[in-house]
Amino acid sequence: MANAVAKYGTFKDSLSAPVHRWFTYPAGYSYRLVEAKAAEFGLSTRSLIADPFLGTGTTSLAAKKLGIDSIGVEAHPFVHWVARTKLDLNHDTDLLGKEAKLLLEHASDIRTEMGYRSAGWPELVEKCFDQENLDALYALRTAILELGSERQAFFKLALTAALRDTTSAGAGWPYIAPSKFAERKVRRDAFDEFTKRCAIMVEDVENFIEIESFHSVINGDARKLASYVNERKVDMILTSPPYLNNYDYADRTRLETYFWGLYDSWADITANVRNKLMMAATTQVHRNKMARTIEMSLVRSIDPLVHAELSDAVSRLGILRKQKSGKKSYDLMTAGYFEDMARVITQAHSVLKPGCPFILVLGDSAPYGVHVPTDEFIGKLALGAGFTSFSVEVIRNRGNKWPSNAQRHKVPLRESIVTVTR
Repeated sequence: MANAVAKYGTFKDSLSAPVHRWFTYPAGYSYRLVEAKAAEFGLSTRSLIADPFLGTGTTSLAAKKLGIDSIGVEAHPFVHWVARTKLDLNHDTDLLGKEAKLLLEHASDIRTEMGYRSAGWPELVEKCFDQENLDALYALRTAILELGSERQAFFKLALTAALRDTTSAGAGWPYIAPSKFAERKVRRDAFDEFTKRCAIMVEDVENFIEIESFHSVINGDARKLASYVNERKVDMILTSPPYLNNYDYADRTRLETYFWGLYDSWADITANVRNKLMMAATTQVHRNKMARTIEMSLVRSIDPLVHAELSDAVSRLGILRKQKSGKKSYDLMTAGYFEDMARVITQAHSVLKPGCPFILVLGDSAPYGVHVPTDEFIGKLALGAGFTSFSVEVIRNRGNKWPSNAQRHKVPLRESIVTVTR
């Protein structure tokens, strides 16, 4: 496994790699994995790589550096915007530097002349910053929104990235915790953090060397991949779907989307984001609307044996749910997850060229202690959908961070690279 880390890196590489570091997103993999797999399968400047779960753009950005065309699909509207902004590197760095200075001056004038005025922030935003930084953030946001420039998205992303640097709340990943218990001891000034972010981003644009290539970043649905890509045109699919670990991706960006006024409530996020994502969290489950999901009809049509194993796990989860105090809907979450992944697999088979790989970074799961070997199930479903072979490479162990947590299961988990061949 140490060799896997040396070869493929980890998602933490994005914290320091140029452009990748513009927005911290605690999911996915390193750009080094893209480079390694592109080399392993002989991709060239005439190749096309696709990522149906693009996230903040790791695959496409790495492909851009290699001169490989890419198509990325991301269902979360805000995360899609981040990816698109990171891929747009055609900037004059002199202009960026000058506009950054003007923005700071304008924001300073706004703060001095107007003082703090209520921006109508949702409660979460007000709880995450002290009064002085709320004042500064209001001024910076106003100055950026008034910027009549094609570089507005660049500066919006710089301020977005500075939010978690500035907040006084516990802003660890994945969620934000505006409580005194998790409060930061060191105060950071919003103007200073925005200035640092701008400087880093301008430097990255200046130093990023790319080979000319084409990149399409689509706000769409991985379960409909074939509607964005012609049949048998893709040389490689490389992606990391959501893990079956009850991680709510819609909630992950609540601070950022509330700050920009995109959403202002749980219901708003549910309607505009959560309901558009593939099933991976119990917060997405609507039991009264998902009665037939438990049948997993697509999974059954692809591989009856996998369906039988999954049905047994889902049945056990349904029984445990009634016994547990939280009564989390892991049964329907698991059934919905594999139905959605079955759709993704069939779509991938449609767009890949014969003999080409579909590579997935996956983690297994054990909700309520019921082990679900996601990597093996996905590989077997791929065979049932028409792929010719699959292999599983374990790259790290998971789930050992909370050994003293009596509420957590003791099932050893892993993260794997699943490679299936068209």
